[in-house]
Amino acid sequence: ACAPSPEEVPSVPEGAREPRRVTYGSDPSQFAELGLPAGTPRGVAVVVHGGFWRAEYGIEYAQPLVPSLLAAGWATWAVEYRRVGNGGGVPETLDDLVAAMGRLAEEGIEGPLVAVGHSAGGHLATWLASRRDLPQPLTHVVSQAGVLDLVTAHDAGLGGGAVEAFLGRPPRDGDTGVDPVQQVPLEVPVWCVHGTGDDIVPLSQSESYVAAATAAGATAELVEVEGDHFAVVDPGSDAWARTLEVLDSI
Repeated sequence: ACAPSPEEVPSVPEGAREPRRVTYGSDPSQFAELGLPAGTPRGVAVVVHGGFWRAEYGIEYAQPLVPSLLAAGWATWAVEYRRVGNGGGVPETLDDLVAAMGRLAEEGIEGPLVAVGHSAGGHLATWLASRRDLPQPLTHVVSQAGVLDLVTAHDAGLGGGAVEAFLGRPPRDGDTGVDPVQQVPLEVPVWCVHGTGDDIVPLSQSESYVAAATAAGATAELVEVEGDHFAVVDPGSDAWARTLEVLDSI
């Protein structure tokens, strides 16, 4: 995996404001970038990057998605957070997501509050939807190739032991505080957008989550798209266009 180069990142659309950095804590990784579209926002897209919760993968993986979200009328809140290797893991990473959402609530932006998370960010976005005690709880989730079943992900060795490194121990049945598939049913709808050619986080991660969620009475939908693990976060891809269609339906 490699981050996009600056020339590959689309420019902010005319009339929108360049994202500005907002801190929500004292650690260098405790910040988010707030972007505002031209006109009144239709809501907020909370963009959560992936990278198997590891420090070497940062917000640069979320930034390329921001311009098209702004063009579609969404305010954007791209979240950076502490990760494994720079003070993160459980509970610090989870605490950071909660704190970032608390800081976003202070901005007073109205409308739907949708978390859009890729890979490990899909885990964090879906986990965040379980937190109904936030000042502004999420209203929708779009998980892009999300790691949504931690036990199965660990057993399959995804990310070379990333799940165990994140948790500080192997996952287990009963991890209802951290494992999305064990948190169903959520009160908000979840779309799982996943590339059929993904060999980093297999499609089965989304399939099993949607099956468990719908069996528990939740609203969840599997959206299969062509492409690999990174197609879903390529702003020029059909996979990302499909995600924008999901957001348009909200």
